Amino acid sequence: MPDLIQLDVGLLSNFVTLIGCDGACAVVDPAFEVDRVLGEVRRRGWRVVAVLVTHTHEDHIEGVATCAAAGADIPVYVGAAEAAALRRHAPAARIIEVHGGETVLIGREPVRALATPGHTLAGITWLGDGFACTGDVLFVGSCGRSDLEPGGDPRALWRSLQQLASLPEETRIYPGHDYGPTPTSTIAWELLHNPCFQPPDVASFTRWQRLREASGS
Repeated sequence: MPDLIQLDVGLLSNFVTLIGCDGACAVVDPAFEVDRVLGEVRRRGWRVVAVLVTHTHEDHIEGVATCAAAGADIPVYVGAAEAAALRRHAPAARIIEVHGGETVLIGREPVRALATPGHTLAGITWLGDGFACTGDVLFVGSCGRSDLEPGGDPRALWRSLQQLASLPEETRIYPGHDYGPTPTSTIAWELLHNPCFQPPDVASFTRWQRLREASGS
């Protein structure tokens, strides 16, 4: 099992997640306070070998350029349909487009890209041995909005959530924000307690999601 470290950064309750294995480290969604994030990497004796982006909303990519410059030729992985936005934000970074199914090796730990659109056009969940970095698709006890650009779509979000629901129940989720009662949870807990998994079909979910978004929750 790799080491996973959650860092609460910035004023929007963002989580930056570090995935460490064999002295190598991936930084998931480097948002704010990148100096503190990189300081934690150094404190643990790790080196950054990859940046993994779940989606390109500003509060998840603010620190990509700085993080990618922390070493030689560090690759930044992002959903292909959102790569252009990331290139505009971090033009000097070596950006690698993923579509889902690709594997990034962090030390000996393979981390797989799972396409989970709906919150954005090309959202990616990063899956490893017993964990899922879900960005803003799935929070502890809730899910992301589907009425934001680029490409928010409640039907796509429903399908993405169903993919996550099919993961082993012991899979631990590491979301992009500290919005729930605990920083992390498991798929089993979410299936029991998260209302986004209660609608029985896509039409019911879409109605529920639109009402939720209209109320601002």
